[in-house]
Amino acid sequence: MRAVIQRVDNASVSVDDKQIASIQKGLLILVGIHADDTPADREKIISKLLKLRLFPDGNKEFDKSVVDTNNQLLLVSQFTLFADCHKGNRPSFSDAMPPKQAVEFYETFVSECISAYPKTESGQFGALMKISLVNNGPITIILDSREHL
Repeated sequence: MRAVIQRVDNASVSVDDKQIASIQKGLLILVGIHADDTPADREKIISKLLKLRLFPDGNKEFDKSVVDTNNQLLLVSQFTLFADCHKGNRPSFSDAMPPKQAVEFYETFVSECISAYPKTESGQFGALMKISLVNNGPITIILDSREHL
């Protein structure tokens, strides 16, 4: 799994011009699912998301986690995080989990995030979504469950 994490002052997701999810201060997380991902990959990403110290405390810029600050999470499925652009100009998405498997994997990921931290919202898997956000920092971090987390 890959997660692109942005610290935000606010973020929202709209589908067909209707807002379906929004948060105030917290983390917007774009989530890519690899074809070979397992439940262990989900666990690694969730654990790291909740512990990453991306929020300030006094003079320390990176001292508190989303849990410590009681902020929110907004999860958005993003299969394009596994785009392969090495050959030609059209990206290949063959490394991404096929949609029929990915929808279940993503929905389980969202459920597990909500169980671990109830202040979690989600976009709509497979929908054409419009994301609005105010990035605070800007702070953007990339996690990959295949790397040492």
